[in-house]
Amino acid sequence: MSYQTIILERKDEVAQLIFNRPEVSNGFNVLMCEEILDAIETIKQENSIKILVIKAKGKIFSVGGDLEEMKRAVSEDDIRSLVKIAELVQNISFAIKKLPKPVILCANGPVAGAAFNIALAVDFCIATTKTKFIQAFVNVGLAPDAGGLYLLVRSLGINRALHLVMTGESVSAEKAENYGFVYKKCTEDELDKVLNLLLKRLKRGSFNSYAAMKSLLWKSYFSDWNDYANLELSLQKSLAFREDFKEGVLAYGERRRPIFTGK
Repeated sequence: MSYQTIILERKDEVAQLIFNRPEVSNGFNVLMCEEILDAIETIKQENSIKILVIKAKGKIFSVGGDLEEMKRAVSEDDIRSLVKIAELVQNISFAIKKLPKPVILCANGPVAGAAFNIALAVDFCIATTKTKFIQAFVNVGLAPDAGGLYLLVRSLGINRALHLVMTGESVSAEKAENYGFVYKKCTEDELDKVLNLLLKRLKRGSFNSYAAMKSLLWKSYFSDWNDYANLELSLQKSLAFREDFKEGVLAYGERRRPIFTGK
């Protein structure tokens, strides 16, 4: 398949899935989400590929949902397309967690919203010192998507997860490493070296073991994800039709603080 919003490369048993919408800070729209899901399914079926690496073009890894698309949807009263994106990013996190192959994400620059939650879904996250992770949903009157709170609680614990989603505070690569959801932090110049060392180490192991480990982890820790996913999508649908969400998007476009009314 020929992709418009991502790049899929293969070399030495490793596939690289690269977000390729730097002009909109790699924001997710429907097409990009569908292409990411297609790429993950393709890699799942290719026996010659043992490891998936996720990267991004540009100075920002991803802002999560495409904010320009959000502004368009609000102005045209096309909220249903945003609900579709919420459904698709949930499926991306789910597909990554279920992929029976190691998944590594390399972040260099801000990782916000759904992208943060996708970073929680991978098996290894490497982040440079230019990286900040942000649960930005509260700033536009939404709740976390892409399995956000489900994954955050399991990574950080209930209180810390709630603090991040309610405040929208950023998390540095150093703090993320201390929290445990970043495997290694490094400088931008060291990123490829750290990635290659991890790839070398993983290639020495048994990929049968890795598949079994991910299956056991899913059964022991993530088997109730479907129930959570249904509630998450239902709440996102409700929030997307509220006035607070529209105010959050308009405020972002006008570069001002939103004035939420609880409506």
